[in-house]
Amino acid sequence: QVQLVESGGGLVQAGGSLRLSCAASGLTFSSYSMGWFRQAPGKERAFVATITWGDSRTSDSVKGRFTIARDNAKNTVYLQMNNLKPGDTAVYYCAAGRRQRAMLRTDEYDNWGQGTQVTVSS
Repeated sequence: QVQLVESGGGLVQAGGSLRLSCAASGLTFSSYSMGWFRQAPGKERAFVATITWGDSRTSDSVKGRFTIARDNAKNTVYLQMNNLKPGDTAVYYCAAGRRQRAMLRTDEYDNWGQGTQVTVSS
């Protein structure tokens, strides 16, 4: 059974940084593409970043501020978030997908974590 557990969320002031982690189990982690999405109140879940073998992408809204990375030895994917803005406030979700390519849509992913709250105060 695949499990994805996010951690690292919290309350931070604008301009601050957080690093989210997603620990995966029950899957051959190195064979999966991993992604981060976020959902703000009243809005749809939106793509933030994805990483697969040799490729990574970030959304235009976070480009230059957020970085996705993975450690296959630890079965963990990270999202380093710098220069946070109030508009980044959302629940952040980790996702895993079997396709070996960068995936930007929610329906391309097979497994999801429960999410971690990130709140950025002005």
